[in-house]
Amino acid sequence: MKPLRAAPRPLIPRPLALAADEPFQRLKRAVIARTGHHYYADKDEVLWDRVQRRLLATRDRDVGAYLKRLAGDDGEQEWAALETEITIGETFFFRYAEQFTALRSTILPDILDRRAQDKRIRIWSAGCATGAEPYSIAILLSQMLGEALADWRISILGGDINAAFLETARKGQFGRWALRAVSDANRDQWFTETARNTWTLKSAYRGLVRFERQNLLDLLGPAPPLELTEFDLILCRNVLIYFHHEVVEQLVGALGGRLAPDGWLLLGHAEPNPAFGKLLDVTQLPGTVAYRPPDPERPAQPGPSFEAFAAPEPEPQHLAEAPSPLWRPAPIPTPVPTSAPLGAPPAADLVETVRRLADAGDYAAAEAACRQALAVAPEDPALHLHDGLVLRALGRPAPAEAAFKRALYLDRGFALAHYHLGLLLLDHGRTRAAARSLKTAAQIAGTVPAETRLAHGAGLDAGQLRKSVRLLLQSLVGV
Repeated sequence: MKPLRAAPRPLIPRPLALAADEPFQRLKRAVIARTGHHYYADKDEVLWDRVQRRLLATRDRDVGAYLKRLAGDDGEQEWAALETEITIGETFFFRYAEQFTALRSTILPDILDRRAQDKRIRIWSAGCATGAEPYSIAILLSQMLGEALADWRISILGGDINAAFLETARKGQFGRWALRAVSDANRDQWFTETARNTWTLKSAYRGLVRFERQNLLDLLGPAPPLELTEFDLILCRNVLIYFHHEVVEQLVGALGGRLAPDGWLLLGHAEPNPAFGKLLDVTQLPGTVAYRPPDPERPAQPGPSFEAFAAPEPEPQHLAEAPSPLWRPAPIPTPVPTSAPLGAPPAADLVETVRRLADAGDYAAAEAACRQALAVAPEDPALHLHDGLVLRALGRPAPAEAAFKRALYLDRGFALAHYHLGLLLLDHGRTRAAARSLKTAAQIAGTVPAETRLAHGAGLDAGQLRKSVRLLLQSLVGV
């Protein structure tokens, strides 16, 4: 078998210096202004890779011609296509076990109790991507209510700026990658296998969720959507990391204003900020943080603290009580697609090929690609990291652990390899070793400025990783 090579693709003439190219910079400013995705402010190469795909699709000769298209009669349609390219849709069912534990044990019981008279619940999944998050909530509520579900009016809204994601979400079809935190028994209970490596969510759960195209920046505009109000629960997880910090605070305030008086807001593990405590009440839950509208009668709690990490304490007894498979699996963050810079070594293309195969749910092909890629570049730590991710998705923890350790042998300062190793160990109950790996990842991330983006980190920067690890360590010691 020949070594794996990235397929050649046609090229649009690339400006020699993107930073000095006025049409490209004008397009970048327009993208950030329209979507709020400040993520691209310092990522010209990544944005160019996505813009180039649209230039190929529209056959526009350069960015200047493409700007004219965006300003033309069909501009909105093309903007939708560009937004599809530039938004990131990594999601899977029951992502972040700690938050779903909090939903099941605290948040949803509180909502059900308060709504027992009118039997009406409103939930909003903001930035829902392909729908795994709102569908996970639908499954959870169905489990909790049982036969009584028929007596309730459940409204779960999934919103996203990416029209293609929403079209996929409405179909309710998912591959193994999106179901990697779901046991086989639960998958067979909730889904119907409709094709090879493809499962369709059963209509009983799909019927609880509706989807619509949304731009979160509309909440800050002069005429915010009137229908987005009085929610019992809003989930806006792993969305805010792409916005400028000043916009983030405004959005959190706006989301809080869309809650019912006793509603709940959940953000991503890496997104809590002490400044949010000035806008909303903070509720500390095991392993996570929730926010609620200000209430002077509610006991005050301190906001999340992100000081230096404490050494892990002895494992508490209650951790030996293993929860059901649904709630315990640790998440496997998937690297965000990135373009290889000019002159990058072949290994960068090989990593991208492995990632794309895994995203498509073809783990056997992804594993084969890893084997071929490692034969070409055996000393590339990123390939060993991705090898570990694929093996973990295939349910092979021992070789996955070995792959992560090979990555660390090659690069002891590889923060994401320490992090993924920690998640794997945590998933299998080895909490002390997991805490050591997670703490090491955080310490390495602490050696660079907080805003530094981590290679192969799904857009995560160093500060966000440290915050994420802090919450995980809190959950280990029962804080």
